[in-house]
Amino acid sequence: MGPGRNALRTSAVGAVSATLIAAAGLGSAPAAQAAGGAGGGIRFVDIAGDGGTPLKANVVTPAGADGTRAYPLVVLPTSWGLPQVEYLAQAQKLANSGYVVVGYNVRGFWQSGGQIEVAGPPDTADASKVIDWALANTPADPGKIGMAGVSYGAGISLLAAAHDRRVKAVAALSGWADLIDSIYSNRTQHAQAAAVLDGAGRLTGRPGPELRQVFSDFFSSNLSKEQNLIDWGRKRSPATYVDRLNRNGTAVLLANAWGDTVFSPNQYARFYEELTGPKRLEFRPGDHATAELTGLFGLPNDVWSDTGRWFDHYLKGEDNGVDRERPVRLKSRSTGGYEGYPDWKSVGATTRKIALGGTTTIRTNVDSGADGGVVFLSSILDQLTRTPPMASIPLLPRTWAAVWQSGKYTSGQRVRGAARVHTTVTATKESGTLVAYLYDVGPLGLGKLVSNAPYTFHGRTPGKPFGVDLELFSTAYDVPAGHRLALVVDTVDPLYIEHNPSGAQLTFSSPEHDPSYVTVPLREQ
Repeated sequence: MGPGRNALRTSAVGAVSATLIAAAGLGSAPAAQAAGGAGGGIRFVDIAGDGGTPLKANVVTPAGADGTRAYPLVVLPTSWGLPQVEYLAQAQKLANSGYVVVGYNVRGFWQSGGQIEVAGPPDTADASKVIDWALANTPADPGKIGMAGVSYGAGISLLAAAHDRRVKAVAALSGWADLIDSIYSNRTQHAQAAAVLDGAGRLTGRPGPELRQVFSDFFSSNLSKEQNLIDWGRKRSPATYVDRLNRNGTAVLLANAWGDTVFSPNQYARFYEELTGPKRLEFRPGDHATAELTGLFGLPNDVWSDTGRWFDHYLKGEDNGVDRERPVRLKSRSTGGYEGYPDWKSVGATTRKIALGGTTTIRTNVDSGADGGVVFLSSILDQLTRTPPMASIPLLPRTWAAVWQSGKYTSGQRVRGAARVHTTVTATKESGTLVAYLYDVGPLGLGKLVSNAPYTFHGRTPGKPFGVDLELFSTAYDVPAGHRLALVVDTVDPLYIEHNPSGAQLTFSSPEHDPSYVTVPLREQ
């Protein structure tokens, strides 16, 4: 890495740090003591991580801490590409309510040492080293340890808790449980999401040879390396270690956004169902890490508020009722209130099928105009203005898009959970990609995107039909009375890398013995 990038990183970390330190200082006077000692305030320290790798960190202790009593400890690993001061505002709030908080810059980023390991074994070991340091150098209680983080910090927190029994509670915000299902779902590369991660990693960190090779194989669609990619991702997926979390009895809070274009909600929902200890699942409108963003600047934020309540109960032992609330908590993209459910299966308690009848053939390699939007931008717009990506369903070219529609609904349909498509496909080539979109269609034919998902196949015999079962990304969306639902399938979307050979065609059919349909999950009326 040249001096130019080092200088850029140094300047950037200064600017971001100043902003977040100022935000931390807005809420309380102790935060302004940027070099405070044991009696409160912020200390900036170096912690030796795994193998002695230096990790830049900050420590915030409760005001008046004098070494005569111990406090619960919360460890906060940083998000991908963000500096060590990311959580200062929330760290100060936690310290004000009686926690010792250690936030640290994960290895390979900013001023910490090492190379980016993408939540590999060195990152997990680093988390344990930070806990060791905190127990030796702060008034932290060894029996009351929690971890939390946004995005990258969420994944590392879950992995660390699986490998370190000392971690009693975790709040994993906008994270992942299955890394491969997040960026390579149904054998389809999520190109825009991966490009953002790759670019941010190169700008703010030091990708090692392994990571550079992973991204190279990923973007080049190197099928000979596919199993290597899957094995690499499994090692870094909390779902791989869910049995350890269950044995440890870790209290796990999972929070994510419906429109997360980096880590889809589906993989969190499946992971939640596999957990057997204390658990909570929250979904809100937005994109990756946008639901938590205002809290990083010290502003009121539901996600961080629930994180505090989670730790207050499972680390401090406060009887605040969080354990008695319905553990699945959702906020619809269409309305402002929260909904509570006893479990994920109850979210879409009823289903409605839309038949995908007839035989339809489409050509590939051309974007029909039905798209999942732009990474970050589209879901943020939906979060702020309730304006999802749109398409005129009557004007979609049937040469490039297959379209099926329901009848008009006489009452509102509250879609909750993951719609599922079942169909039969006949391809003219052995490989291909299709993308399915579910739209809310108004009286003038304008469709608002409800959900989507890609599907890629390889090694199929041309001309031989095969079945496709595709789960769309989970959502909560209210379809007004008088509207229809439409399923659109095409073969090109800027969000994904497509695998359609030039001139290929896809035929969708509905055999009598195996009819095609889309199942839409609905909240009980």
